[in-house]
Amino acid sequence: MSMTDPIADMLTRIRNAQMVAHPSVEMPSSKLKVQLAKLLKEEGFITDYSVKDSGNFKVLEITLKYDEKNKPIITKLERVSKPGLRSYSKAKNLPKVLGGMGIAIVSTSKGLLTDRKARKENVGGEVLCYIY
Repeated sequence: MSMTDPIADMLTRIRNAQMVAHPSVEMPSSKLKVQLAKLLKEEGFITDYSVKDSGNFKVLEITLKYDEKNKPIITKLERVSKPGLRSYSKAKNLPKVLGGMGIAIVSTSKGLLTDRKARKENVGGEVLCYIY
């Protein structure tokens, strides 16, 4: 079975794993998903990530992050640009998520960037998702 939106699948797997307080979650790996996991780690939303070989394909494992009361650090993962309706934005029009408290992941010509880095480098692109 082919998947039409692998990014939405990744976000849903993370959301579902956090709802039942799993320590980590696995999913099929791709370059885009690894870059997204790297950004999540840099911004402090996840503890770690790793890519493992599992037979013929690679698996991305994300170690989730919780606070001292076992509440997930990520409160909301929202897919913005969908396969049926893409959402593009110029650098000056990039959205500020929760007044700068959250991040928007933007797919630019310089790779995946957060909204802050994209504004700083003055590049726009496809707004993939909001995370806070």
